[in-house]
Amino acid sequence: MPLTMARPWKHPKTGIFWLRRAVPDDLRALVGKREEKRSLQTRDPSEARRLHALAMAEVEGRWKTLREGSRSLSEREANEMARDVHDAWLDRHRDEPSQQTDWPVAIGRKVFAPPAPLDMAKYGTPEFWSIDPDEFRVRNLEEWCRGYADYVLKGRGLIVDESSRLKLAKAIALAVQRASEMLVRLSQGEIDASSQSAMYPSRVVQSEALPASPKKPVTFDDLVKGWSAEKKPAQKTVYEWSRAVRAFTDFLGHTDAGRVTPDNIQAWKEALIAQGLTAKTIRDGKLVALRSIMQWGKANRRLSDNPAEHVSMDVKRKASDRGVRSFTEDEATIILKAALSEANPVLRWVPWLCAYSGARVSEVCQLRVEDVRKIEGIWCMKLDPEAGSLKTLGSERAVPLHQAVIDSGFLTYVDGVKLGPLFAKLSPDKFGKRGGNGTKMIGRWVRGLGLTDERLAPAHSWRHRMKTLGRRFKMSPDIVNAITGHGTRTVADAYGEYEVKTMYEELMKIPPAPVD
Repeated sequence: MPLTMARPWKHPKTGIFWLRRAVPDDLRALVGKREEKRSLQTRDPSEARRLHALAMAEVEGRWKTLREGSRSLSEREANEMARDVHDAWLDRHRDEPSQQTDWPVAIGRKVFAPPAPLDMAKYGTPEFWSIDPDEFRVRNLEEWCRGYADYVLKGRGLIVDESSRLKLAKAIALAVQRASEMLVRLSQGEIDASSQSAMYPSRVVQSEALPASPKKPVTFDDLVKGWSAEKKPAQKTVYEWSRAVRAFTDFLGHTDAGRVTPDNIQAWKEALIAQGLTAKTIRDGKLVALRSIMQWGKANRRLSDNPAEHVSMDVKRKASDRGVRSFTEDEATIILKAALSEANPVLRWVPWLCAYSGARVSEVCQLRVEDVRKIEGIWCMKLDPEAGSLKTLGSERAVPLHQAVIDSGFLTYVDGVKLGPLFAKLSPDKFGKRGGNGTKMIGRWVRGLGLTDERLAPAHSWRHRMKTLGRRFKMSPDIVNAITGHGTRTVADAYGEYEVKTMYEELMKIPPAPVD
């Protein structure tokens, strides 16, 4: 069947009509897929032809914009685009304005604001060097605005230059700030003129039996977008869970989440079993995604129920499923010794940095020159979300460099790079992360050294090993957690700070591996 179709395509099983159109070769890299495919959500041929024509006009208009290439936005255009964000933010929180906590107005005023001028009269005082306690939250809100700007631009099929992207992100920040300030006033009793009649209906309106407005279907696209905007998961999670949801709606034949029943999900599960997927893949790769996104819809009053809660998948644990283990002394020595002769910087330094810190391979692969610095007189690597996304809040940390890493020449390598990413030749994956391709490279290389035990995870066994060494050399468990970026075990562990000097002293209890 040809992919280029000038008329609706009827699904052979469900009878639902679809739009299917091959993406032209010159646009595939920009569109990110080979085919435009979407359900028209009807079985009526006449209605399908009408909807198909509208959808094709939208698709071809977007392709035309992509062919025109990068353009610049005016401030007026950016503000007009941000107006929808303002209105959507108000609509989302208008019923319970005091519950809006995602964008605190006091912090929102600092988003994209110019830095405060330095008061040189306070130079040399602790106050001069103090960091704004809101800095991390402000940075997160700015990143959210940039991401939402990308979402808006993608929805309109626009490619803009970086200055226009920033212009739109700033316009979105101002729009959300204005909407949030309005919500504060509403929470204090101010009447919103746009919804006054609904909040305080007149007696005339009360006496009339007005017809109820039709309820708009809640699509899975709406749920995924809302869940993603609130939870801010990793790009990879959004990609994989979106694919799982699309697979379900393709099976179902429609995208209305409100019409889904437990029987629909049970039928999909049985179809996946018939396709030969493993129980673990079905549970963790399919059902978990659907259940979590529909649960978000229920929690946010988009759905009255979560039908996926009622469908489960039994996964029997096999004797071979014993989990990841640490590298042994011999295995660690094999890897670190082999790394000494590698010309590729990724293979030369990533294993050494992971071995003496327990850091994730993805964290190390995204290090920049400026992330290697002296803190309290001790050389450290700063794992910072500015270099790339981190797994958890606790993952942002400064980790002292073990003397073995320094003695091996790591600082000389850093000096030679001078600026930017430490591993610039390591290309980012489709999610923009160097860690994705770095993990694959390290994995193939370690397996090539003969370490083929399935319980070894070349990108993760160093973290297990750090915990093993911590126990062997009687390192303080809470310090080991601080070094590896694991969460605190108790409320008491969360009190106080972990000074670099203290972390360094504990880390140096680990003797260098015998690689000579």
